[in-house]
Amino acid sequence: MWSHIVVRHRRYVILAWAVLFVIAGLLAKNVTHGLTSTGFERPNSPAVWADKQLSHLQVRPSAEPLLIQNVPTSTVKAWAHRFSLPNAWLYRTGPDATTIVPEKGKAPTLLLPLQEFSARHGAKTTWVSQTSVSEKVISDTRTTLSSSLPIALPFLIVLLLLVFGSVTAAFLPLVVAAVGAVVALGALDLLENVITLSAYLTDIVSFLSLGVGVDYALFISARFRQSLSEGKTADVAVGEAMAHAGRSVLFSGVAVAMALFTLFLGGNAYWRGIAIGGAVSVLAVLLVTHTLLPAILRILDRRINWGKVPFASSLKGFWPAISAWIRKRPYWAIALAVLALSIPGIFGSQLAMQTPANLAILLPRHDPLRAAVGAEQRAWGAGAIDPIVVAIDFRHPLSDVSTWHAIASVSRRIAGDHAVRSVESPTLLGISPALLAASASGHLHNQKVSSALTAFTNLSYNSHLVVLFVTARKGPNSAATIALTTRLQHQLRKWLPHQKSGVGGVTALLTGFNQLTQARLPWILLSVAGVATVVLFLATRSLWQALLGVVFDGLVALTTAGILVLTVQHGGLGLEAEPLNSSITPLVFVLLFGLSMDYEVILLHRIQELWNRGFDMRDAATEGLSRTGGMITGAGMIMVVVFIALLISPLEIMKTLAIGLTSAILLDTWIVRSFLVPGATVAIGPSAFWPSPRHLAEAGARQSSETVENKNE
Repeated sequence: MWSHIVVRHRRYVILAWAVLFVIAGLLAKNVTHGLTSTGFERPNSPAVWADKQLSHLQVRPSAEPLLIQNVPTSTVKAWAHRFSLPNAWLYRTGPDATTIVPEKGKAPTLLLPLQEFSARHGAKTTWVSQTSVSEKVISDTRTTLSSSLPIALPFLIVLLLLVFGSVTAAFLPLVVAAVGAVVALGALDLLENVITLSAYLTDIVSFLSLGVGVDYALFISARFRQSLSEGKTADVAVGEAMAHAGRSVLFSGVAVAMALFTLFLGGNAYWRGIAIGGAVSVLAVLLVTHTLLPAILRILDRRINWGKVPFASSLKGFWPAISAWIRKRPYWAIALAVLALSIPGIFGSQLAMQTPANLAILLPRHDPLRAAVGAEQRAWGAGAIDPIVVAIDFRHPLSDVSTWHAIASVSRRIAGDHAVRSVESPTLLGISPALLAASASGHLHNQKVSSALTAFTNLSYNSHLVVLFVTARKGPNSAATIALTTRLQHQLRKWLPHQKSGVGGVTALLTGFNQLTQARLPWILLSVAGVATVVLFLATRSLWQALLGVVFDGLVALTTAGILVLTVQHGGLGLEAEPLNSSITPLVFVLLFGLSMDYEVILLHRIQELWNRGFDMRDAATEGLSRTGGMITGAGMIMVVVFIALLISPLEIMKTLAIGLTSAILLDTWIVRSFLVPGATVAIGPSAFWPSPRHLAEAGARQSSETVENKNE
């Protein structure tokens, strides 16, 4: 067995891990340098093609708004007056924060003297754009980890002391989880050089590694301590811990990793990165728990019980009492569990997902940069922050007058749409198609016409391409603007059936992402359910338990969806009412199915172990809960503390992840594993593990049953 090899060479194993930890730590320090907020493109979509055409144009930039922070608005007014900027351009966007929004179309160098002067006098200056907002989102994501872990750690330590009742045993899972997290982040630093990885991944990987690392180490070390308490040697105790709890953890970890791999079905670089990054973090923890942990356990031996916590023993009578009640009233346990899941589950069908095109919505409401974007929208129009790109590749060259007549016709039709505020097109600048064609052919040299052409075409690259810029009346996140991008794509095919065209811009790109994610989500969930069914069947050899496990997880998923609707989508718990972000919500459900395997396999393996030793099924189920209930709910609470720490993140997307996973784990451990699974197993009786064979005789079952009954009395 692998654990025997590890135990025999334990000192070399620990030394090797120490070296790997140092190397991974050096890599992990730079893990965020290659992370990105991109990757949402729908492959081969018209939006991607349209955006690509922009790289071939010499679009004249206009002045971006300037956010000035850390000085009063009155001071900024004085500075603006110094540089002859009108007060009408100034917007107070927070305490000691002012945004200067120039008139639309002004030269980009207009505010540069003020920006340089402000920076020299101690102000913080930021050019307001989708790029700067994206960078702020990435920055806030990076700070989440450093600010939330110190808050979570004391609660983790207290919970571990309660669960283990020993100082040494409590700190061991933290060591294992920390090593797993650092190795996972080091691996991500290597991966980000070759694949697109999301900026959210560091938080996801760090907290996932910490959560599953603590859980897996808890299960294995608890079994090790149990064997020691039965008088077995450390070598035997390690072997039994890895053979039983280690086997369960292996199934659980593989289930989580495979569940994350189903996100490949998301169909773009973003979901591929989340799938690979998340799976790597879980596999890194598995490697640690199956090599480093048994080596440390063997060296610690009985010293693992050092520093006993006396008050922890007062909690030991709770689970035997619950188990005895479920044994007598299994149908009540099932009914109460289903009722508790059904009440919030009613709202699950209302779930709606949308990744916002206005990235500023991702920032907190009080953030000055978000307020600056709002000032820009008030000054230039709500849709001005994300112009819609309409790219057309004509079959006839731009030197042909008929091509410009077609461009003029399309421009007028787009401008006539009720959702359009304005259209930037060379044909709407008062220049005739004949003059534009003559200039494109090189037969006319007119500065006004040449400027119009270079802003919308690039003749040196492609004499057939023209790009129009459309400003919607409403903001990028509005249903009207989203519908406009879809409508324009369909209309272009109708108006120009023989030309290649595409509608781009952030709104069009993320509309494609949202549509793709919503279309793929059912397939992702079906794949996750399939993975869960296969893993549970392989772990228990029971078709019944595999199918029941997936059904129970489905109930938890529906209830979690209802809780997310009531909190995030409807604006509960002080959150801003917004659709659930489609770039994070599917991950909640994938992790829900994966992590639930953790507790399901641990509980079912213990029940099956007792059953195979001769226990009656009713006794095996309730005794299994009695022995593992505290450990499973303790592990769940540890995971909850890890994820709930994300609530301090300034980003609502991280809070969505925290609420979703916290709800799912609480529901799974305290309702499904504590009442529904043992209640259903007791109710089904001897067929609960069908078609798994029973290995011991009924005589042993009766004897064990009597022993358990006497113990319960």
